[in-house]
Amino acid sequence: MDARSTYLARPWLKYYEPGVPAEIAPPQGTLADLFDQAAERYASRGALIFYGREITYRQLREETNRLADSLSRLGLKVGDRVALFLLNSPQFVIAYFALQKLGCTVTPISPVYTSHEVRYQLTDSGARTVICQDILYDKIMRCEVELDHVIVTSISEYLPALQKMLAKTPLARLFGEAAPAAEIPREARVLRFQDLIAQGSPNFTNARFDPAITLAALPYTGGTTGHPKGVMLTHANLIAARAAGEAVFTGLDKGREVAIAFLPFFHIYGQVTIMLGNLCVGATLVLFTTPHTEAIIEAAQKYHATAFYGVPTLYEYLKDHKDTAKVDWKQFKLILSGADTLHESTARGWAKRTGASITEGYGLTECAASSHVNPRNRPKTGSFGLPVPGSLAAVINPESGDFVPPGETGELIISSASVMQGYWNKAEESAKVLLEVEGRTWLRTGDLVRMDEEGYFHFYDRSKDLIKYKGHSVFAKDIEQVLYEHERVKAAGVIGVPDPEVGQRIKAIVVLHPEARGKVSEEEIIAYCRQHLADYKVPQTVEFRGELPKTDVGKVSRRELREEHEAS
Repeated sequence: MDARSTYLARPWLKYYEPGVPAEIAPPQGTLADLFDQAAERYASRGALIFYGREITYRQLREETNRLADSLSRLGLKVGDRVALFLLNSPQFVIAYFALQKLGCTVTPISPVYTSHEVRYQLTDSGARTVICQDILYDKIMRCEVELDHVIVTSISEYLPALQKMLAKTPLARLFGEAAPAAEIPREARVLRFQDLIAQGSPNFTNARFDPAITLAALPYTGGTTGHPKGVMLTHANLIAARAAGEAVFTGLDKGREVAIAFLPFFHIYGQVTIMLGNLCVGATLVLFTTPHTEAIIEAAQKYHATAFYGVPTLYEYLKDHKDTAKVDWKQFKLILSGADTLHESTARGWAKRTGASITEGYGLTECAASSHVNPRNRPKTGSFGLPVPGSLAAVINPESGDFVPPGETGELIISSASVMQGYWNKAEESAKVLLEVEGRTWLRTGDLVRMDEEGYFHFYDRSKDLIKYKGHSVFAKDIEQVLYEHERVKAAGVIGVPDPEVGQRIKAIVVLHPEARGKVSEEEIIAYCRQHLADYKVPQTVEFRGELPKTDVGKVSRRELREEHEAS
């Protein structure tokens, strides 16, 4: 059997959990249809809990309909791009589904973006309407982009007992003790979120359109190479991704689960895996604007949470947190890690502390979140798991494009119904990553992986993070894994530094545990690496820092580390 046929045979199917199907048949219709069906079936159940305030599915659907009706009266229609510049909040959920009812395309913007970054996304996407938090309004104004409507809302609109809650929630820490609102002018294009809800009809009829071609979301990639790119995801793409997630996580009961939701909804992990994955099946989301550890732990206990979604850096932090033991983590049906590689030391430390295991998955914006996940009954250490139902994955030589045999390292490619339509207004960039092979479309991920004989996939690195030292290919992840095993190392990032003599020299940027700072030398770290790594993988330099730059979802940003080195 040739290499291509090996992947098409899907050797991973025999290791699926019992009850997980090989194929899925995603439901027909739109995201709005799925939401309405869940809201009707679970009308009296809590959909959201926001710092103590519960909003039922019935209430959530009514406010969503009211907003959709008012937005329709403003002239918004199928195909219009609308930006959501919002923190995790009921407003994000209400606005998201209201826009899906209209057939508009949501382009979510990170709340931590600067006005320059916001301006780029608004201009590139062509969004003429923005729904934003009042505390973010000033960034919109500084963009100097021509807009038809700016719809402003405040976190306080959905907080219970505002004055009491501000002192207890992370809002005070995030925005100042009084959480002040920006000065919002009174002008025709500036509207209030609550006014639109009050004025709209609760009996809105969803717009009709083709879910296979109508874009539901236009999230932007992180911009690790040049400007961020808009990823075109249709209703059918997102429904397929959600259906695959529902199929793979057996044992979760519709209408009965409680999920902790603090990862940002503007990111594809939070938007699809957490928000859509739970609200389309009647789960309750305990919603946080930011990952405030004590509040999350308290909520997990109080609401008897059954699902928890995190990133590796959070689990690394939680495994040593003083309050982690207050939660019975063994009672959770799902503890998922994504968005970055879960270091083995983190997984072991977590299991030792909690008695529970973390399920590692893999995904990316271009395939609408998760493409792989470890089976919970047969996880494999060091692997990000098996392709989800209804999908294919393979490994190719990144230079020739030829399929490589199992066990060999190459670039991961994915074929599934959730793969994007392409990059917004970037035909050349789309053509580089969307391959047509014998009538099947494959997405080139840019990630270097290998598949073992059982069909489990193992991550090595982003192709752009590969370090070339004296002709050797060095994976930053391999070195970071060793550094994380050092008892005095809290966090680490590894980059290649250009050097004409050797190609790139290896530099490790290390954060020590507080009690070890000033007591560990560069020579000691290098000597430790030399004991555990081949000579060509040992860092030539080590820099100590108090913290590392992170992406919006908390993973170490090697791109920023490279930029900072170049600027120094």
